[in-house]
Amino acid sequence: MRGPPLVPMIHLIEAAEKPVVAAVEGVALGGGLELALGCHYRIAHSKARLGLPEVTLGLLPGAGGTQRLPRLIGVPAALELITTGRHVTAAEALQLGIVDEVTDHSAVDAAVKFAQSVAGKSLDARRISTYLCPRSPDLAEIFEKAMKEVRRSARGAIAPVTCVQAVHASVTLPYAKGMERERELFSTLFTSGQAHALQYYFFAQRAVSRWSTPSGARWDTSKPRPVRKAAVIGLGTMGRGISVSLAQAGLSVVAVETQEKQLLEAKQAVSGMLERSAKRRGVPLADDKIKYNCSVQAVADVDLVIEAVFEDMALKKTIFQQLSGICKPGTLLCTNTSGLDIDELASQTQSPELVVGMHFFAPAHVMKLLEVVYGPRSSPEALATAMEMGKKMGKVSVAVGNCRGFVGNRMLKPYLEQAFFLLEEGATPEQVDQVLEEFGFAMGVFKVSDLSGLDVGWKVRKADGLVVPGSTGKSARIRGGSRYSPLGDLLCEQGRFGQKTGRGWYQYDKPGGRVAKPDPWLHGFLEEYRARHGLVARRIDHQEMLERCLYALINEGFQILQDGIAAGPEDIDVIYVLGYGWPRHRGGPMFYAGLVGLDKVLERLEHYHQVYPDVLGLKPCSLIRKLAASSSPPIHRWREFIQKPRSQL
Repeated sequence: MRGPPLVPMIHLIEAAEKPVVAAVEGVALGGGLELALGCHYRIAHSKARLGLPEVTLGLLPGAGGTQRLPRLIGVPAALELITTGRHVTAAEALQLGIVDEVTDHSAVDAAVKFAQSVAGKSLDARRISTYLCPRSPDLAEIFEKAMKEVRRSARGAIAPVTCVQAVHASVTLPYAKGMERERELFSTLFTSGQAHALQYYFFAQRAVSRWSTPSGARWDTSKPRPVRKAAVIGLGTMGRGISVSLAQAGLSVVAVETQEKQLLEAKQAVSGMLERSAKRRGVPLADDKIKYNCSVQAVADVDLVIEAVFEDMALKKTIFQQLSGICKPGTLLCTNTSGLDIDELASQTQSPELVVGMHFFAPAHVMKLLEVVYGPRSSPEALATAMEMGKKMGKVSVAVGNCRGFVGNRMLKPYLEQAFFLLEEGATPEQVDQVLEEFGFAMGVFKVSDLSGLDVGWKVRKADGLVVPGSTGKSARIRGGSRYSPLGDLLCEQGRFGQKTGRGWYQYDKPGGRVAKPDPWLHGFLEEYRARHGLVARRIDHQEMLERCLYALINEGFQILQDGIAAGPEDIDVIYVLGYGWPRHRGGPMFYAGLVGLDKVLERLEHYHQVYPDVLGLKPCSLIRKLAASSSPPIHRWREFIQKPRSQL
C-alpha cells in the first residue's frame, strides 16, 4: 500500500488549524467515510451514499469509525449502521447529522464556498474526537439489546459482535484508549477465518459474472441481445415474482395466465407487490409496465419469454412447441425450471440455440440468485442475454451447465438424504436442525422442508419412480441398489405437508402457522418405523450429524466441478450462500472444505462410506482425491485440476 497510513493522516487533518471540508460525491464507504469524519465539515451531493460496510467483510471500521461516529450521531444510530454495514442516502446522512449540507450541484464547488464562509472561525467545536459520547440513562440496556440482536442475527459471525464491543469502547474509554481498543479488535478480526471467508465471497460474487462454458463461450466475447419487451407465461407464485422483477428493471411485460380466475388474482397480487416495493424503495410505481392477457398469442412481439408454469415436463413441452410457432424469429425462450432437462425442452422448438433456463428462487422478486442454465445447443448470445437480464433485475446470475437439478438442487439431494438417514438411526428433526443452525444456517433442513412443503419433493420422487406405496422389508429402503429413506413419503401419505397443513416434521398451532414445535406424534412414528425395519436407535453426536450432511453436499459439489457443470468453486459458493442459506461468514461449501482441509474432508468421507457402503453420495469424488493428493492447493487453483467435462444427460 502506498501513501501515508490512514489513521495518522486523519488525525493530522482533524488537528489542522485551517477548516477542512469533505466533498462527498458518489460513495463514501468505509475508509472514505472515516476520512470524511476526520474533516471539520462534510458536504454531500444529493445522490451520494455513505456507510461503514466493513462488517460485511468480516471486519470493523478500523480508522476511527467506531469511535467518531457514536460521538457524532449517538450510540443507537451508530450501532445500527456499524453492525449492519447499511448504506445511507445523503438525505438520511443529513437527518442523522453525519453531513452538514446536501447539494444538487457540484459538491466540490459547494465545499469550497462553505470553507470560505467558515474561514477564520474557531475549529475547537468541529473536531469529533474531542466530543463526549452522548450518554443516556439506559445506555447499558442499549448495549445489552444490541448484543442480543447481533448474536441472534449473526448466527455465529464474530464481526457484528466485535463491532458492538468497539462502539462500547467509545462510551467507556477516552478517545485515544478507544482507538487502541478499535485497533486490537480490528487485528483480531483481520486474521480470522471468517474475514477470509467473507472477503473471498465478496470477490466470488463478482467473479461469477465473468462466466465461461466448456465449449469456449465467454462473458467477454459473447454479446447479449437488446431486450425491451419480455413475457411471463404462468402467474403462480414464481410467475408473479418474475413479472415484478422485470417491471422493476424497466421492461415492458406481457403477463399471461390462461385461467381467468388465476389471472385476476395474479393481477391484484402483483399490483400489491409493486406498490409495497415502490413505497419501500422510494421509486415511482412500475404498475403500468405490465399488461395482462389470457392468451399465449399475446407474446408474439416480445424479445424474451420466461415460462413459469408447474414443474411438469409434458406441460412445459407443449408450451415450448406453442412458443416456437408464435414468437417472432430470434426471441429468447427461457424456462424457470428447478431441475428439468433444458435440452429436452429445446428439442421442441425450431431454434434450440435460443433456449436457456432461468432458475429463479422463491420469492423471485426478493431472492438475489439466478441460475442461468445453458444446454449443449444454447448459443453464447442466448446465455449472455439471460445473464445480462438477470443483472438488470438486480440478481447475481450464475451460469451453470445442464444436468438433473443443475448445481443447487443437485447438491441438495445428498444433503437431504443424510438428514433422513440420521432420523432412521436415532436423531430427531430438532436435533439435526439445531446442529445446522448452530453452524450458521438460518433454518435447519427439516424446518426448511416444512416451510417449502413436503409434497414438493414427494411429487418429484413420484415422477422419478422412487415412491413405492406399501413396500415392506428391505425393499422399502433400497432404490436402484442404493440406500433410500421413505420417511418423507410416509409423512406425505399421512397428509403432513408442513406449515400449510399445520403438521410436517414439526407441529404448528394451525395450518399456515410459522412457529415450529417438536411433535410427540412424530417421535412415536420414528420409533415405530425403526422397530418395523429392525433399526436400533443410537445417540449420534453433533459432529457426525454436521459432517455427514455437509460433507455429502460438498462431495457432490466436487463432482459438479469434475463434470464441468460449474466452471469453478466460486460459482457453487455463490449459489449456496445466496440461494440455500449457507452462512456467508463460512464462505460457501467449497471454500469451507478448503478451510477444514481437503485431506480431512476426504478422510471423513472415506470413513462414512466404509460404514455406509450402500450410500453412493458418501463415496469420495475423484477430484477431491486428486486435490488432496496434490497437497490441497488453494481454492483459486482448483480449476487447473478439473478434467474435461462429459455430458450428464
